[in-house]
Amino acid sequence: MIATVIQGKTYEEILALLDDPWIELAEIRLDLCELSDDEIEDLFANTDTPLIATCRADRGITPAEAERRMTLAIQAGARFADLELEADAGWSKRFRDLCHECGTEIIRSWHDFSATPSPEYLQQVLARCYRYGADIAKIVTTATCPEDCTKVLSLYESEERKPLVAFAMGEAGRTSRLECLRLGAPFSYAALEEAAASPQAPGQYPYTEMHRLVYGGFRGFWRVGGDLPMPCSKSFAQRAIICAALAEGRSHLHGYTPCEDSESAIAVAKALGATVRRENTSDNGNESGPYTLTIDGMSAGRKATTLSTLHTGESGLLTRLCIPLMAAINDRPVAISGEKTLLRRPLKGVQNVMAAFGVPIRSERVPITVAPPLIPGNADISGQDGSQIISGLLTALPLCSKNSTLYISEPKSIPYMFITEDILRKFGVRVKSEMEGDERMLEEQDWSGCSQISFSIKGGQGYKAADMELEGDWSAAANFLVAGAIFGKAEVGGLNTDSLQADLAIADILVQAGAVVSEVPVDEDAPGRDGGAASATALCNVCVSKAPLEGFEADLANSPDIFPICSVLAAFCDGETVLHGVDRLHGKESDRASAIMEMLSAFGVAARIDGDDLFITGETLASRLLNGHLLKGGSFATHGDHRIAMALKVASMGADSPVEMDDAACVAKSFPEFWELFDY
Repeated sequence: MIATVIQGKTYEEILALLDDPWIELAEIRLDLCELSDDEIEDLFANTDTPLIATCRADRGITPAEAERRMTLAIQAGARFADLELEADAGWSKRFRDLCHECGTEIIRSWHDFSATPSPEYLQQVLARCYRYGADIAKIVTTATCPEDCTKVLSLYESEERKPLVAFAMGEAGRTSRLECLRLGAPFSYAALEEAAASPQAPGQYPYTEMHRLVYGGFRGFWRVGGDLPMPCSKSFAQRAIICAALAEGRSHLHGYTPCEDSESAIAVAKALGATVRRENTSDNGNESGPYTLTIDGMSAGRKATTLSTLHTGESGLLTRLCIPLMAAINDRPVAISGEKTLLRRPLKGVQNVMAAFGVPIRSERVPITVAPPLIPGNADISGQDGSQIISGLLTALPLCSKNSTLYISEPKSIPYMFITEDILRKFGVRVKSEMEGDERMLEEQDWSGCSQISFSIKGGQGYKAADMELEGDWSAAANFLVAGAIFGKAEVGGLNTDSLQADLAIADILVQAGAVVSEVPVDEDAPGRDGGAASATALCNVCVSKAPLEGFEADLANSPDIFPICSVLAAFCDGETVLHGVDRLHGKESDRASAIMEMLSAFGVAARIDGDDLFITGETLASRLLNGHLLKGGSFATHGDHRIAMALKVASMGADSPVEMDDAACVAKSFPEFWELFDY
């Protein structure tokens, strides 16, 4: 990335500059800009462009005043803060503590304005930068000959990869400002046009010229915003549709957007005996919605269904919800059928789980026959094969005559069980849960440390009608947010930042990788936003802006749907990324682990799987461009997996030639409007 140095500007002038899409990162020279305290705080708190706060104690700025201004900027939300290595020891310690408290990355910088010392001396300086707290070391010398550039750039030859910005000033050092990006610097510096033309700034590139030199004719820059709506979460929609179908009375589900899996749930609701109507609530009558679904339930528990067949489409969740449910409410054996990738996906664990409740299942794949009754009781169940059949039991067992208790060992996809519990509660069904785990889970509420969950389910309950808002889908949004982090900026709407959705993890992952993530206030009175029940869930816009990206580590065992797009993110992060949870990928629409490895290999990205972990070696977009390492285009197989297809689209923006897919239409399973919205 290119950090544009802004100096000698007023508050209004700085805001105007930050609207320039070519300014992707900016250093605000607080010692050289006339800014009030309020303006400093507002600037660093309310801009989506990542900012570096710098204030040198010279030119009339006392050390105390420099500390005061820097403190204001850091507390307001500066992304980076730059402090010279020679700063007073007391301020240096306070600076480190303040940055750690506020989540600001530390740049410790060292300048030689007259020469370039020996490589050995520069190595000593580099070690001091890290010893005194640097997240990023910045070493800038003055070059009088090409050999000086070689000396300072030799710092990148260290075997220990740590973030480093190192280049030389002066005309002789001009190219080192670009070369450091090629060698792996998270960013380099450029100047405003008038500053670059100053005789006091030899060797500086104007930011427009440096942008051209780094990015050339690259067409991958991307900005999407304006409250771009995400589809509703099909995890919420499918569960809510089934609960509304089982309920006594009329339910309203607001914010529904169609996709194949959710439409299959509506078909099941109708087959159970519910009536379903939809009202288009979009401002322009868009056929993709959003809709309000009005569902008159069939009062399960008061009467049994009499189905001999039931079709669940391609949805693994819907199938696993219906297996226990049909055993509980149907009066005869029922054949459950499916289509497409579902036909080849094994229903792992279903046979053992259902046997514990007296229901024999003869096949590991649909079509299968489910023979009632579902016998309530207590059971120890392994959660190794996922949460969906457990969600089915949580939905069905309250309709049985007696109480039940589920003891789930080694639980996986934990958030989805609690989504089920939450939706059951909205429809008047009570389930008690208790988690057991290690100290980390208890102290940090980290579900990855959970070793067992118990669910206590009272029998003889009935579903009651409910009105609820269907929140936006974080797994769909992840594709837009990652594209914004790599290639520009994205703002998407309809999301709940307090959601139980496991794929909300993408927000934390993006922050860990270095992107700028912010929640954007939404005008509740804006067109298309209802009050009442529709606004019971606090939805918002989420904005992600491009920033220097570095390798990260994430446990995706509970979030397998964002594994493909996280692997694309990793390909554009400097260094190694480790993604845990590979074992959860094998039973998806594709063998997703193999599909991801095939995708990365075809793109030319170094990756390997070791046990449950995927290791990916990435490179920033600027480095890929300068080194000729853009991803390789060509023909790719989606394996009928909507998540792979969407990840391929995002990755294609950083490819050297077109990316063609064999089955782009497979995104209709969860997000039929994806192609249209992505190019919005």
